[in-house]
Amino acid sequence: MFYCVIPARIGASRLPGKPLLDIAGKPMVEWVRQAALASAAVRVVVATDHEGIHDRVVAAGGVAVMTAVDHASGTDRLAEVARRCGWHDDDIVVNVQGDEPLIPPLAINQVAANLEANPDCGVATLCEPITDEEVLSDPNAVKVVCAAERALYFSRAPIPWARDRVLRGAGGIDPRCPPLRHIGLYAYRVAALHAFTRWPLAPLETVEALEQLRFLAQGVAIHVAPALVPVPGGVDTPADLERVRALLGRDA
Repeated sequence: MFYCVIPARIGASRLPGKPLLDIAGKPMVEWVRQAALASAAVRVVVATDHEGIHDRVVAAGGVAVMTAVDHASGTDRLAEVARRCGWHDDDIVVNVQGDEPLIPPLAINQVAANLEANPDCGVATLCEPITDEEVLSDPNAVKVVCAAERALYFSRAPIPWARDRVLRGAGGIDPRCPPLRHIGLYAYRVAALHAFTRWPLAPLETVEALEQLRFLAQGVAIHVAPALVPVPGGVDTPADLERVRALLGRDA
């Protein structure tokens, strides 16, 4: 059993009002909510700081919770929802970003099941192999290094660094240990969510601008597994929006 929370902020520098942008006749947040409803989640909640988003979700028959406007991250917003809903420390919550209208329900189920099956972990997430040198060097593509399905480190830098291959000009992707792109879909135990909000920012988290490093800095194990299905990227730019509009408009 797990819950699904969709953080949806109105502020976005590149795409203002992103959750309410129209895609084939529905706001983006509604596409995300419908995908989450198609998963095995027992409850889907949209967490927002904007009345317009709240009202659109409720008008569509969904559940929305107004949260504080000063949360530093979506993880903090999830923790507020878990507290207000009275969810127990051992309950599992999946964070589905409000700008991922193409999120596969199977991926949501997978990350929740992985966390449930690994009681020593406080967090679970997914990854996929990197086969493109440009993706490996792109700081917007977060990389993860794992051992025994546990995250060792996340970085915006190319890791692992294939020193000998790079020195001889053969590229940075070593087939003996292929680099992995982190997929930003998380399942949390509620206890880990609440602890996250109490901990100070970790130096590594601040340097890399990756909040999941706060969990590793505090010794919380993060389970990582390859995604069972492709997980398309979210909507961050106008070009992304047009791509998704074409896909969902065609399928509508």
